[in-house]
Amino acid sequence: MRKAYTLFALSILCFHLSAQVITPEHQKRAADLVGRMTLEEKISLVSGYNDGFHTAPVPRLGIPEVRMADGPQGVRNNTKSTLFACGVAAAASWNTELVHQMGVALGQDSRARGVHILLGPGVNICRSPLCGRNFEYFGEDPFLASETAVAYIGGVQSQGVMATIKHFALNNQEYDRHHVNSVADERTMNEIYFPAFRAAVERAGVGSVMTSYNLVNGVHSSENKYLIVDNLRGKWNFKGFTMSDWTSTYSPVLLMQDGVDLEMPSGFCLNMETLVPLLERGVVTEAQLDGKVQRILQTYIAFGFLDRPQLDSTIPEDNPYSREVAYKLACESIVLLKNDGILPLKKRQKVSLSGPAADVVPCGGGSGSVDPLYAVSLKEGLLDIGSKMVEDAPVEIIAVGFDKTTEYENADRTFALPDGQESLVDKALERGHRVVLVVNAGGAVDLSRLEPKVNAILWAWYPGQEGGKALAEIIYGKVSPSGRLPVTFPRAVEDNPSQQFYYPSKPFTKRGHSVRPSVYEEGIFVGYRGYGKVQPLYPFGYGLDYTDFSYGPVSVVPAGDGFDVSLDVTNTGKRAGTETVQLYVHECEPSVPRPERELKAFAKVQIGKGMTVTVRLHLPREAFAYYDTESHGWKVNPGRFTLEAGSSSMDIRSRAEVNL
Repeated sequence: MRKAYTLFALSILCFHLSAQVITPEHQKRAADLVGRMTLEEKISLVSGYNDGFHTAPVPRLGIPEVRMADGPQGVRNNTKSTLFACGVAAAASWNTELVHQMGVALGQDSRARGVHILLGPGVNICRSPLCGRNFEYFGEDPFLASETAVAYIGGVQSQGVMATIKHFALNNQEYDRHHVNSVADERTMNEIYFPAFRAAVERAGVGSVMTSYNLVNGVHSSENKYLIVDNLRGKWNFKGFTMSDWTSTYSPVLLMQDGVDLEMPSGFCLNMETLVPLLERGVVTEAQLDGKVQRILQTYIAFGFLDRPQLDSTIPEDNPYSREVAYKLACESIVLLKNDGILPLKKRQKVSLSGPAADVVPCGGGSGSVDPLYAVSLKEGLLDIGSKMVEDAPVEIIAVGFDKTTEYENADRTFALPDGQESLVDKALERGHRVVLVVNAGGAVDLSRLEPKVNAILWAWYPGQEGGKALAEIIYGKVSPSGRLPVTFPRAVEDNPSQQFYYPSKPFTKRGHSVRPSVYEEGIFVGYRGYGKVQPLYPFGYGLDYTDFSYGPVSVVPAGDGFDVSLDVTNTGKRAGTETVQLYVHECEPSVPRPERELKAFAKVQIGKGMTVTVRLHLPREAFAYYDTESHGWKVNPGRFTLEAGSSSMDIRSRAEVNL
């Protein structure tokens, strides 16, 4: 008998209870401290200190030394810690409650080590699969990235740890990042590259914002008035503090006037030798310095840093809660891209295992690299589950991809797999083996030659310390794959809508620095928004399960500031599974160019064999808006809109039309 269940899923998850709010009382207390500080003490507080991951104490006023640590998927810097699945993998889970738990675990891991400020999450949009830091970020869609960021920050900050959203803004490539000038129009910035930062400020109450290395429209991000003053502190009413990315500051005067509050890792520009003469000549003012110190202190006070020790010795460094969350996140982030029926393997099926990622736990490099307390490789995971592994019995699992030596911060990577890895697959096929391909990477790679030949593809991203266990359990069917792509996989890198504009043009010199313009000519048509009639290899939102689902009609009713949307989803397969229902909005007769569809709500639902779930989603009025450059704000046109529910951006199952 089929039973019907109802699942309520919010399109926007808010964690206001855990958001840190800077109150007038915090501001008043900070102002009192600023008024009692010497000039030297003030200057000491606006730059990094000690090893470059601390800010200076002022003991006589009870201001402690504050410790920072990378990074987005685990606490690092002179410590071992839980290694979680990377940022793009977290987004691939499409499970904001689980990402919130990841944030809680990261907060607990930070408190167990006395860390005040966690330097994450990273939310830069995946403009091209070549960016060496895509693995840290939350994919190509601003709505999915925003929801993931809000959940992550809410979890971290619920534990009394400050999150830092980064890198503000348009840091969408690592190639020559100190010299790239990201040139984009106002609408593109507000619709694609700002939403995750805005959501972090307005909905999650993020404590700090880190600027990026690149210039934005000709001005370095750390000194950029449009970013820091006009948007962050102006439109979004940000009360926390801003910090530079490490060694990304250039002008003491611009930093003092409109730049970041905290220069990291130390005072290259904001130091006594530089600032005192500028203050004496009236080029900069002590009031400007006071504003920076005020914002830093009021944020510290709001997080309780002046009122309690940050180290919580009741939390073990090897935290059982963190282990469990790392395992769940690994399970829910892995994406099954192809399956001709070979998976799940039968329990007694003999397999061989090969490839460079077979007996290691790969991770991306740079500040996203974490030294785990322990880790389970794919080989260990298969052995633990009782897999019958032999050297040569007709199914070969081949684990390939990138790692911290080939995909990392401060450089872009190739679209092709590292040298020699495709030949491993060729040799297995020559032996007559059926091949299950496992890929570790922070985004799309060139599968054009291998994809038609192999029997199954599991996209593992960088799945963290429990990745081998999760992969083994998916391969043998103990766990059903439920990850969905947060990025589009093109057939060729040239198909990416940004690719022809991605690499910067001829450099020029500005203020003694070499500058390379990278013009965002594709505008808002990034990722799935820009493919048009070009068929990608795998579309945004795509992923297979070990079962199948059917969708019922979309029902829409007016509700509050928008619409409530509901539809039935039925598991028509032979086992329980998980579907991610994606709701896209399309304006039928737009007054300005708009994408064919834009993600505006989603829900991940577990559905038993033969069962039906009613999924309910809410679309607020802002889900229909675009950024209007004439009014410099958001605008909703009256008229017809199509609501499309589907299993990916190119697999629309049910539609409805509404009028505004």
